[in-house]
Amino acid sequence: MFGEIINYFNYVMEYEYMQRAFLTSVIVGIICGAIGCFIILRGMALMGDAISHAVLPGVALSYVLGINFFFGAVVSGVLTTIGIGYISQNSRIKNDIAIGIMFTFAFSIGIIWVTLLKSSTDLYHILFGNLLVVRTSELWATFGIGVFVLVMIYLFYKELLVSSFDPTMSAAYGLPNKMIHYLLMILLTMVTVASIQTVGIVLVVAMLITPAATAYLLTDRLWIMIYLSSGFGALSSIVGLFFSNRFDLDSGATIVLTATSMFILAFIFSPKQGVLWRSIKSKSTKSLARG
Repeated sequence: MFGEIINYFNYVMEYEYMQRAFLTSVIVGIICGAIGCFIILRGMALMGDAISHAVLPGVALSYVLGINFFFGAVVSGVLTTIGIGYISQNSRIKNDIAIGIMFTFAFSIGIIWVTLLKSSTDLYHILFGNLLVVRTSELWATFGIGVFVLVMIYLFYKELLVSSFDPTMSAAYGLPNKMIHYLLMILLTMVTVASIQTVGIVLVVAMLITPAATAYLLTDRLWIMIYLSSGFGALSSIVGLFFSNRFDLDSGATIVLTATSMFILAFIFSPKQGVLWRSIKSKSTKSLARG
C-alpha cells in the first residue's frame, strides 16, 4: 500500500491535470470544513442543502452565456437566500418551509434550463462534479474564494461566534444579527460554487456537514473545531482522490464516503461523545452503583 501511495503522488506530480484536481479538492475540503462549523452550530444544514441546489440555474445560464459559472451561481444563490428570508419574514410560513419551497423551485428551473436551452452543459458533471476537468482558471477562482472566505471568518470570528451560540446576547451587544446571517449565507454560497467541480451540487452538502460534524464530536471549542473540520475536509479530499484514482471510481462520491468513514470512527471512538466510551462509562457507573 505504501508503494501505491508513493506512485500516486508521483503520478500527481507528473500530470498537470492531476495537480489541479489535487489542489482544488484540498482547498474545497478546507473551506467547506471551516464554513460548515457555523452551519452545524446554527442548525442550518437544510439551508446548506438549499443553496447547493439553488445555484443550478445560475450555473446553467452562465454556461449558455459563455461566462464563468461563478458569477451566475453566486447571483442565483444570493437571490434564493433573499427569497427565503422574505417569505419567512412576511408570512406565516416558517423558515424551513420557505427553504423547501425556494430550493426545489430554483433547482427545477435549473434542470428545465439545461434541458430546453440545449447548451453544452453536462448536467451530470454539475450534479456530481468532475475534478479531472478542472481548468487553471477555475483552480485560481477556487483559491481566491478560499482566501476570501477564510479571511472573512478571521475578521468576523467573534461576531460569528456570539451570534451562533446565543443570538439573544448578540442582539443585546448591538451586533447586527441579520447582517451576520446574510454574510454567512454569501460565504456559504461562494463555498458551494467552489465545490461544484469537486463533488457537484448533490454532494456538496456532505462536505459542508460531515467534516464539521466529525470535529463537533471531538471538541467543545469553536476555534479547535474549525481547525479539525478543515483538516478532516482536506484529508477526505486527499484520501478520496487516491482511492478514486486507484479503483477508477467517481471522485466526488469517494471523497464523501471518506469523510463519512471519518465521522463513523469519531462517532464510535470519540473520547467524550463516542458511543463505545459512553457505553463503557455507563457500565462502569452501574457496576460501582451495585458495589
